[in-house]
Amino acid sequence: MRLFGSERMQSMMETLRVDEDTPLDHKMLSNAIEQAQRTVESRNFQARKNVLEYDDVMNVQRNVIYEERRKVLDGDDMRDTIISMIDELVEKYVNMVIGDDQGPSEWNLKELNEILIPMIPVKPVTGEGCGSKQELIQNLKEEALRLYETKEAEFPEPEQIREIERVVILKVTDSRWMDHIDDMDQLRQGIGLQAFGQRDPVVEYRLQGYDMFNDMTESIREETVKMLMHVRIEQKLSLIHISEPTRQEAI
Repeated sequence: MRLFGSERMQSMMETLRVDEDTPLDHKMLSNAIEQAQRTVESRNFQARKNVLEYDDVMNVQRNVIYEERRKVLDGDDMRDTIISMIDELVEKYVNMVIGDDQGPSEWNLKELNEILIPMIPVKPVTGEGCGSKQELIQNLKEEALRLYETKEAEFPEPEQIREIERVVILKVTDSRWMDHIDDMDQLRQGIGLQAFGQRDPVVEYRLQGYDMFNDMTESIREETVKMLMHVRIEQKLSLIHISEPTRQEAI
């Protein structure tokens, strides 16, 4: 009653100094108890509703991830997916550094090279022969594709690189997805604080969860491309390795 009763009822109880163990029987009190029960039930209903809506957000994200995993597990050829990832990263990095209204003389190519080359080891970008940003993007996509085709040619059998692509995608996706589940759980635990700001916690959960999911898929794309761009064969050991600037990881 002290938690869910009306302010009038609480004031009366305090004024009369009624002990909590004292049995009471009054129509006004009965009505107050019924109202308190309805309040509790309403809160419980809303809590259950919120849980379902939170779960809906995760289910949508889970379906997206599992659909991609299923393609890998079914042995689909993922080459086109990898090429698409490479193209998207090239566009992303160029757009991060170069504005649409900037001419070639204003391009910060030093920053672009610092961001791009560790991920996709193309030759340092000079901007030579490029009169526009779109032309630069197209040239870089073509160079990145040639670089990946050179990487493919290092393998005696085409299916070897195809299998490596599937292994890398699955490994990276599973790792990032598990981290994302933990992050979403933490978001869910703390999202109730949004109610104090007069914002619907479920709506905030959806919005922030959407941004976090996009960040996760972006990290999957970046790590996958980086690993595949640095994959190589150790001839002496007959092992396939992922070489990176700071470490080597066998697959």
